[in-house]
Amino acid sequence: MVEEENPNKRESGPVSAIEDFPRMKARTLRFTLGAPRSARAIGDGSRALFLRSDGPEDLVTSLWLSSFDADDHHHEVLLADPRDLLADADEEDVPAAERARRERSREGGEGIVSYSVDRSGSRVVFTLGGQLWLVQIARDGLSASTRTLGRMEADGSRHYAGQAILNPTISPDGFRVAYSTGSSMFMVLIGREAGLDREFPLLALGADAGQETSLGLAEFVAGEEMDRYQGFWWSPDSDALLVEHADASDEPVWYISDPANPQVAPKPRRYPQALTRNARVGLAMVSLDREGRPFRVGEVDWDHQAFEYLAVVRWQDGHQPLLLVQNRRQSEDRILSVEVSALVGSSDDGSENRPAGEDGEAPLLDSARAPRVPTRELGSHMNDRWIDIVEGLPAYRPDGGLVDALIDTRCDTTRLQVDGKAFSPAGCQIREVISIGSNDILAIVSTDPRSFDLMRLGYDGSVHVLNRLPGLWTASRAGRGIVVGCRTMASAHGQIKHCYLGEDDCLDRLGVDGLGLITDDRRKVADGPASTSEAMAGGMSAGTSRSSTQTAAVGRDQVDPGHLNSLGAWSAVLADQSSQPGFIPDVDFVRMGAHGLFGAIVHPSSASPYAGAEHLPVLLKPYGGPGAQQVLFNQAYYWESQWWADQGFLVLTADGRGTPGRGPAWDRAIFEDMAQVTLDDQLEALQALPDFAPEADLDHVAMIGWSYGGFLSALSVLRAPDRVHAACAGAPPTDWTLYDTHYTERYLGMDPEVYRRNSIIDEAPLLRRPLMLIHGFADDNVSVANTLRLSGALMAAGREHTVLPLAGITHMTNDETVARNLLILQRDFLYKALGMEDHMEPSSAPVPPDLA
Repeated sequence: MVEEENPNKRESGPVSAIEDFPRMKARTLRFTLGAPRSARAIGDGSRALFLRSDGPEDLVTSLWLSSFDADDHHHEVLLADPRDLLADADEEDVPAAERARRERSREGGEGIVSYSVDRSGSRVVFTLGGQLWLVQIARDGLSASTRTLGRMEADGSRHYAGQAILNPTISPDGFRVAYSTGSSMFMVLIGREAGLDREFPLLALGADAGQETSLGLAEFVAGEEMDRYQGFWWSPDSDALLVEHADASDEPVWYISDPANPQVAPKPRRYPQALTRNARVGLAMVSLDREGRPFRVGEVDWDHQAFEYLAVVRWQDGHQPLLLVQNRRQSEDRILSVEVSALVGSSDDGSENRPAGEDGEAPLLDSARAPRVPTRELGSHMNDRWIDIVEGLPAYRPDGGLVDALIDTRCDTTRLQVDGKAFSPAGCQIREVISIGSNDILAIVSTDPRSFDLMRLGYDGSVHVLNRLPGLWTASRAGRGIVVGCRTMASAHGQIKHCYLGEDDCLDRLGVDGLGLITDDRRKVADGPASTSEAMAGGMSAGTSRSSTQTAAVGRDQVDPGHLNSLGAWSAVLADQSSQPGFIPDVDFVRMGAHGLFGAIVHPSSASPYAGAEHLPVLLKPYGGPGAQQVLFNQAYYWESQWWADQGFLVLTADGRGTPGRGPAWDRAIFEDMAQVTLDDQLEALQALPDFAPEADLDHVAMIGWSYGGFLSALSVLRAPDRVHAACAGAPPTDWTLYDTHYTERYLGMDPEVYRRNSIIDEAPLLRRPLMLIHGFADDNVSVANTLRLSGALMAAGREHTVLPLAGITHMTNDETVARNLLILQRDFLYKALGMEDHMEPSSAPVPPDLA
């Protein structure tokens, strides 16, 4: 009899999977390299684009195509490999503005990291090596040609060499590409072949525009807080563009320096600091002639003083553009229709806008003198605390009805409504809208905040859940096709499945055979799983006690490879070349305390020397702040927690008030009291922990976290030193006046006294527990000033503490050596702080950079 392999069993070699986890997590970019991502259904739906690198330690991503041929066979076609296109693809010099965009979107990859595709799905553009590239996909979907795009000199260099190419976007008809340089907009008219492209300036900032003004780029808070990374938008007919312009000169000037290299001058930048001025954002409309050249430039008109945030721009086929604008406090918004017909005609109004010649200058943006493009109000929302932006909304139905989100306080639900009439059921919290049809809407919805479910919501109130297992589900839909992605507790790997639904385009064809992982247990998931084993099986136990057994990991041979399901939909799972950590986290999902907090408890694995221990120190590992969750049905969320558990801790993660998915009242319970409410909930979960894990030693408790989790960690040892006895705080926003406007003012308002009450600098004299502060000096999101100010206050009060400065590191710690050693250094710090020196081993020392 062959013994079944236990993924948690120590390897026979010198290093086990658990011991090797810090190194592998860093080297594989959290086990994401080699996995398909950024998948998007295109054209008629029989094709989908996606990105994937060549292996589990390869950062350079290539562009791929998933397609079904005429015989319904599935193919994966390599469209563009950076290493084939560039000799130095591994050492690409990325423009500063593009690096900033990647930081905002938390992009850690290299090579081709984003793309734009036309309506038909036959032409794709991207940037690489400072060049603009075009992929032309063959009609059969089995091959493609790739070439550089744009006007070239005789020696093969770009005509506009030296200009950064930012956010290139192809027109819906596939014949034109617009891009920004940051200060200008350019147009490329695609020729039949290389050398026949035409390229010219489209729009430029006026002579009086300062260096702080940008054109065609999303301003900082749009990318960091609104998840809006686009700065210009094509009309559906490819005959006009809406272009954002932003003047950040009213924002404070901040400097990012590199103290490790004093010969390098600090870099100035504008930052939208809370309680100060924001960038002034406007929207120009550029009308194009048949040759794609600008013939008139107008300025979209709305009440900028009352509504200074441009949250959403959407231009759908057959409709006027939609805008969603917000007031400074985000307590009120307006849905506006841009009346583009007002700009029809020739440009003879005496403005300084002028057409561009073959080698001429672009029309100059003069927003003050440009003709006004009026807007018309279609809807509005108000809330005494704040209004959330729901991805995919507002938008039109095909028949013209306006779909938007409603905060329904009567049933404590964020609901969908059409023309002001709510139709999605109470208790279905809308997270994102994927597509809007004539009869229904495809959306990501939560009835349990731990699962992002894929649902078809009928306008008649009907609900169809399309995923079989709970988890984090995403989707992209085009034509009769859909690409569905998921991460669940059932597998270390995520899965992306491309499905072609058939002639009637019926989502019900996905059925039980069309989505999810192949498992032996197909029981309906009514609620969430209580433990890892139940989550992997797809079942639900009524209890919340520990599971005594672990279910074996779902291997790749158990993942659906692609088939025609019983209802007639073709489907295929995209190949995944990523690695996995080699162990399964031992997680219990529980409800805790008076508020019914959702918690995840991770125990030492059976192979750990601490398995079965009668007493274990507790490690609280939260994010705990608004807008993000940690207790989710996604195995990847607990890999690091399992590493900590196998170092001798009982690890608890709890989502308190303010975290999304439980309804507007839960979200908004933190208003103007963010610090104390979120800390109270962590302490409530800690107090309830022995009810679920009797081995929890509440006399030895530590907390670690990053960003808001770092803030909570520092806060805990200052305000609750009798409950939390040591902390490691990574990139903590210790002074909320140092964070950005859109995030901070949403929760804390505009009263400086509220900021003082929610910040922790003044509480430095209270420290009497060990505290490690960690911060990257290159962090442009949470400034290192937060840590330095707290450290200075601690020093002034004579309070001992540890500071770990990270030279050259941003808010993302993607440097392999730094990411690996951060875990080790925090662990050893907590060992000493909690009197656990006997846990330390000589081999636990961080790895030197030359040996990593």
